[in-house]
Amino acid sequence: MNEFFRRFARYTSERLGSSWAFCAAVIIVLIWGVTGPYFHYSDAWQLAINTGTTIITFLMVFLIQNTQNRDSRAIHLKLDELIKAIRGARNRMIDLDGLTDDELRELEAEYKKLCDRRVGKSK
Repeated sequence: MNEFFRRFARYTSERLGSSWAFCAAVIIVLIWGVTGPYFHYSDAWQLAINTGTTIITFLMVFLIQNTQNRDSRAIHLKLDELIKAIRGARNRMIDLDGLTDDELRELEAEYKKLCDRRVGKSK
């Protein structure tokens, strides 16, 4: 099931993230707008677009999140490999996902100080 969903999410996000999908969505909205007078701008006419967009948005959230999680995991693994391969790099940087928000802020402040020192030396 997981492999099927992974392939489905990847395929769907590639197709629906294209310019063709955007153009199709614009055309659908234009058709909906043009048919307004025909349906006398009824509640059912408005409900059709609201329901359709809500369902599509709801389902796309899961597909996008799945794809983003996979991409993020792959990027982290690539960065972990670089950290591991570079002599002098701190291996503790590999497992930053386990740090608390406060610990991440402290580490960020430490790196800002390092950058400020290096910028100060280069002037």
